[in-house]
Formats: sequence, C-alpha cells, structure tokens
Amino acid sequence: NDNVAANVRCRAEDFARRRQARRCVKAKAKELMLARLMFAFVNFGARKGLADADGGEGVMAAKQRARRTGIRGETYAYWYLRRHGYTLIARNFRSPGIKGEIDMVGYDGRVLAFVEVKTRGVGEEADPSKAQARPEDAVNWEKRRNLTRMAKQFLRARRLESAECRFDVMAIENHAGSCPEVRLHKGAF
Repeated sequence: NDNVAANVRCRAEDFARRRQARRCVKAKAKELMLARLMFAFVNFGARKGLADADGGEGVMAAKQRARRTGIRGETYAYWYLRRHGYTLIARNFRSPGIKGEIDMVGYDGRVLAFVEVKTRGVGEEADPSKAQARPEDAVNWEKRRNLTRMAKQFLRARRLESAECRFDVMAIENHAGSCPEVRLHKGAF
C-alpha cells in the first residue's frame, strides 16, 4: 500500500515537473515571438535610417541630433539582441563615482554579457579624419577600463561575482535612406 502511494506521488510530481517545463518552453517561445515582432516593427521604422533629417544649425542642434540618433540606436540594439536570444536585465547602468554607463546587460545563454552600443551615421562627421572611423573603434582603452569598473560594480551589487561574463560591442552604422548595418562583436575585450 505504501509503495503504491509513493509511486502515485512520484508520478504526480513527475507530471507536475513536465507540465512546468512545458509552460516554461511555451513562455520562452512567446517571448521570442514578441521580440521578433517588435524587432520587425523597429526594423521597419528604421528602413530609411536612424538619424533625423538635417534640421537646425549650430553645435546644440548637432548634439541633440546625435543624442536622438544614439537613443534610437540603443532601442534598435535592444530589440536586435532580444531577437537574437538575449535576455536583457539592465539598460543604461550607472555607478556613482565611475564615469560613463553600461548600455545593456543581459544573458546570452548562461553567459552574462555587458553590451556597449555605438551608433554612427555614415558620412555625417564634419571632421574628415573621423568620417572613416567605424563605430566600434570608439571603444578605446579608457572606455574599456570604465566599462570593466562598472561591470565589477554591477556584479558586486547583484552578488553575481562568480557569473561567467564577457563584453560585447554592437556597432550600428546608419546609412541615410536605408536600414542600419549592425555588427555584433561578442567577447570584444
């Protein structure tokens, strides 16, 4: 009698575990479908580029235009990463006393990825020496040092010191009148 009851309990627990696993798979599939749909919308919106049309003059107008392009680039990157299976847990992480911010933090499988997004308009630079620079080239040693410091602080604050992690750089080149060109460098440094 006891063996029969134990066997029934084991089967019921096994059934519950399998049902929970199916629910998790279904939820992950729905999340991925949502990410694909949202990226399709964002990608459609970016079909003619991420930057504003030239408008206004002066340094402030150029800075505002660059900031808006950067925000659009980060939104595009967010949905691009979600579309490619990342589970993002933080955006625009700042740490007091450390210069800069980490654009995105998320899991790519079991690896925690700190993602720096660089968006540039092709041919937008007034300085010809900078016009040929790729967006990912803007992540120099100082930027890497600051990102590493912030990542260590992020890991300490969330008690994730033992997590496997890496630094990714996403470069988005904005060509006026066409979809952005995206390069994701996993494990960039």
